[in-house]
Amino acid sequence: MTDIPERPALARELPPGGFRHFDLVMAAFVAVWLLSNVLGAGKVAQVDLPLIGPWPFGAGILFFPLSYVIGDVLTEVYGYARARRVIWVGTACALFLAFMSWVVVALPPAPSWTNQPAYEAVFGQVPRIVFASIVAFWAGEFVNAYVLARMKLWTAGRHLWTRTIGSTVVGQGIDSLLFYPLAFWGAAGWTTELVVTVLFTQWALKVGWEVLLTPATYLIVGGLKRAEGVDVFDEGTDFTPFRVRA
Repeated sequence: MTDIPERPALARELPPGGFRHFDLVMAAFVAVWLLSNVLGAGKVAQVDLPLIGPWPFGAGILFFPLSYVIGDVLTEVYGYARARRVIWVGTACALFLAFMSWVVVALPPAPSWTNQPAYEAVFGQVPRIVFASIVAFWAGEFVNAYVLARMKLWTAGRHLWTRTIGSTVVGQGIDSLLFYPLAFWGAAGWTTELVVTVLFTQWALKVGWEVLLTPATYLIVGGLKRAEGVDVFDEGTDFTPFRVRA
């Protein structure tokens, strides 16, 4: 019978003084998520690829995948329950951002201020895009956290790269499959071909980002585990997403 490899010699429970860096990781996660909504949602950029020609892609690919990398770090170091709490915090912040964007855009501009059309173009995302973004984020992040936590048990905590990449393949796939059809299917300027092209391009680029950032993920995860003195395994964890408390 093959022996199960020993797990790292780190504590399994919350340190007596609490976590030292959890709040910073949570803040980074929420910041990237909000920035992706403000700067990246809805804009399609294009590059000319050799032998292929013009190829469109969503501008949010430049930084949105970082939320999944940070999500992997959260689940790997702090466990699914605390990652779940952060996902709910991010969702609440996104809803507040969407509401306040609507309020500010709806405010009547001063007669001397002529930038209302540009302001609406940047911050006045249609409710359909906001809804699609929040639904896709919520579902994708929970799937990402669940797959990573389960794979950590299956691998006995070894081979981190398999679960960071594997969870991203599934989580980002769910995210893209939900967001682009919900946000742009049938919308002006978005043909079916463009929706499908951008969807699969985004998914492939997001997974590619995860692969490229794997060395950095190893460094961050290792440093946080040593600093916090824990390595959480989700044995007996209630994996329902419909809880906020860790």
